[in-house]
Amino acid sequence: MGRADTDNGPISQESVRKAREAGRGTVKHTPVTESAALSDMCGGSVVLKAENLQRTGSFKIRGAMNKIATLGDAAASGVVAGSAGNHAQALAFAARKRGIPCEIFVPAGASLSKMESVRSYGATLSEGGDTLDAAVARARDRAAATGMNFCHPFDDPAVMAGQATLGLELLEDIPDLSRVIIPLGGGGLTGGVAWVLKNANPSIEVIGVQVRACAPYAGILPADGPIVTLADGIAVKWPGEVTGPVVRRWVDDVVVVDEDSVSDAMVLLMDRGKLYVEGGGAVGVSALMTGAARTAPTGTTCVVLSGGNVDLGAVPGLIRRNETKAGRRLIVFARISDRPGGLAGLLALFAASGANLIEVEHVREGVDLHVRETGVQAVLEVRGPEHADVVVEAARSAGYGIERVEPR
Repeated sequence: MGRADTDNGPISQESVRKAREAGRGTVKHTPVTESAALSDMCGGSVVLKAENLQRTGSFKIRGAMNKIATLGDAAASGVVAGSAGNHAQALAFAARKRGIPCEIFVPAGASLSKMESVRSYGATLSEGGDTLDAAVARARDRAAATGMNFCHPFDDPAVMAGQATLGLELLEDIPDLSRVIIPLGGGGLTGGVAWVLKNANPSIEVIGVQVRACAPYAGILPADGPIVTLADGIAVKWPGEVTGPVVRRWVDDVVVVDEDSVSDAMVLLMDRGKLYVEGGGAVGVSALMTGAARTAPTGTTCVVLSGGNVDLGAVPGLIRRNETKAGRRLIVFARISDRPGGLAGLLALFAASGANLIEVEHVREGVDLHVRETGVQAVLEVRGPEHADVVVEAARSAGYGIERVEPR
């Protein structure tokens, strides 16, 4: 894989050039920013391509704008698609720019924030079954019944050519580009970018990243039914007929990351990079953090952050998990006197030890308590593991029966 030449594949230099023109004035030339945190952690020079700052929050606007442009006069009948969210937002936005109707079918359980964005762009939104495949099938049926134009989220030469324009920006902005680590879903972005880069400079390595819940390019086929993953934006069950051969020919390697490492990557990007990146967009950072992918020995390694449409409901859980993992969250169970002032005394001790109370609840069922005893579970914010030890020891020294509770 990865040997450059010219052929009669689904995209060409001319189609990518036209795609760039189709997006001009709408598609942003997104920034490339240095990542000191990742460079220090992994060695080498690491930069981030911030497509999370793209119009509609992901790279998908590139393909959507080009797809509608290639329809010509036929675009007037409108467009319809099945999508988990990012393609839906992009197509709805592009359709509004063109002044044409847009209908979107989404699988059950799709991100609420993404669906709300689709509606805000004026598209008609309907649930299309339990899976992305079912939503795509319903969109095809709707197109056949109405004469609207079906727009596949990735398996389309026009969509792939649009996504490939990101590769042109990488070549322009990173003179010593040596390796690109990029999220791999259906393959439109990864295949298109790899084609551009390899035909410009065959020595540039391209590594696609999938999440373990759905990694068909890595030979891991998901079970039947909905795919539940933080990386829903790249949750595709199998390679496309158009994109699959391009990925297999031009991408140097495909690596897989797990769900927990995706969480860690999202938090690192928020905490150290001040970047809001969704799970599917953060898998490249996850690959570097876990060693699934490595930085190039020379030159610059670029990690593509493909989207930033994070469901706000997931953020508290991400932060809570990170604080617990870092030892800054302590959960304890204590037995205290079931008399007035019993709980107040314990909480005062926690405060005197420098711990910040986050939540507390009485636990009387399912534990062995004396008649005049009650159980209390408290979640505390501490400065780190050593401080947690100090807090627990202070409680024990004061006579409280206290135990640590492992987070679930």
